[in-house]
Amino acid sequence: MLIALKCAENAALRGEVPVGACVVDGKGELIAEAGNRTIADSDPTSHAEILAIRAAAQKTGNYRLTECAVYTTIEPCVMCAGALVSARIKRLVFGASDERYGAVRTHFELCDSQVLNHRIGIEGGVLADECASLMKEFFREKRTRSLPE
Repeated sequence: MLIALKCAENAALRGEVPVGACVVDGKGELIAEAGNRTIADSDPTSHAEILAIRAAAQKTGNYRLTECAVYTTIEPCVMCAGALVSARIKRLVFGASDERYGAVRTHFELCDSQVLNHRIGIEGGVLADECASLMKEFFREKRTRSLPE
């Protein structure tokens, strides 16, 4: 999770929403990491989780990541949760819940839904305070900068 947090911090420095993710293989080796790049890529799908999954699939040469775990700083949205299931990720570890867009626990429980053909082991709340603080500070600064002087 510390690697994902560092990716989120780097995203914030680039002016992106500070979300970071990394993928670890079944042996515990880091195989991919990413921070949000939606603004830089002009691509609404350039979420940290999607970018990390893409990089891991490229590295392994397989679109199925059946022995991999994904660590992400914020509870994944619907798009990212769907990608995690499609990639057949074995385990998801996330930091802070996302009351607005969270699709893993907060709203839809997509990653372990009984109606889908793949279910992911889920652990939430890992370094939740640190992950949430990064997001809160990012948006606090954004609001402060946008106020007229």
